[in-house]
Amino acid sequence: MRGITFAEPLFLYLLLLVPAMVAFYVLRQHKANASLRMPGLSPFKGTGLTFRHYLRHLLFAFRVIAVALLIVVLARPQATNKFQDVTTEGIDIVLTLDISGSMLARDFKPDRLEASKNVATEFITGRPFDRIGLVVFSGESFTQCPLTTDHAVLINLLRDIESGMIEDGTAIGNGLATAVNRIKDSEAKSKVIILLTDGVNNRGDVAPATAADIAKTFGVRVYTIGVGTRGMAPYPVQTPFGLQYQNMPVEIDEGILKEISNLTGGMYFRATDNDKLIQVYKEIDKLEKSKIDVRQFNRKDEKYMMPALIAFILIALEILVRNTVFRNLT
Repeated sequence: MRGITFAEPLFLYLLLLVPAMVAFYVLRQHKANASLRMPGLSPFKGTGLTFRHYLRHLLFAFRVIAVALLIVVLARPQATNKFQDVTTEGIDIVLTLDISGSMLARDFKPDRLEASKNVATEFITGRPFDRIGLVVFSGESFTQCPLTTDHAVLINLLRDIESGMIEDGTAIGNGLATAVNRIKDSEAKSKVIILLTDGVNNRGDVAPATAADIAKTFGVRVYTIGVGTRGMAPYPVQTPFGLQYQNMPVEIDEGILKEISNLTGGMYFRATDNDKLIQVYKEIDKLEKSKIDVRQFNRKDEKYMMPALIAFILIALEILVRNTVFRNLT
């Protein structure tokens, strides 16, 4: 950041001399205009004031500006440059999101999937120093975005996620295994997976417990989130009359989600509405904070040369003009 400061600011009080000089000059000009009684004005007809007569005030203007600039020079203007040296110990995070058909249930607003995407977007925005990746799963899993610090690209890819992109189902083990595969070679001081689902593992060739063992082996901490209200929720159901919503019991395998988090040193959270989901991500954000060391450096550059140069040019210009152009008027 760059700004002008003064090493000797008390000298700026001398600028009060400038209006005093102007007042004195005006008063002196008024007294200098003496009246002369003449029997008639005909001898002075056609002898009006010349252009040079009015321009003589430039000499005083040069002097006043020069004095003001020299006072500024005495106050020693300085430009302050501030530099920040930021050292971060980043955290690598893979968001693992269930996009099965049940994520369209409307116990969240507008539904579970959109609510999860909105909250995850805020989470990403609040962690500018971390590498974050995105894995999605339903009946199978794939990497939507590898670990990156380009959060704008990540958020765009997150927004593009829709239920039905891949075969339906809930392959929690496959989703977790894909996320571990993406983060296992990371050299970050902390490796974290946030796994969000609303169902029970019913697809995939990797058991959730097996995927959790793999995560533990690579030092990956897994936070699990169960999404869904308690009791009944309106789920989308395909009928001969099109897609309709029917109230159905919410089933989340909290046992396996708790097992995954406990085994890897993470935590399990249950989000029953939008507000609870926001609070879950805030809690994870507090638990996984990047270490940031900031060192600030200041450098001051003297900036008195330019006003000093202008002041001396004006003084020289006044002397030159006074003794040439206005020699007969002063």
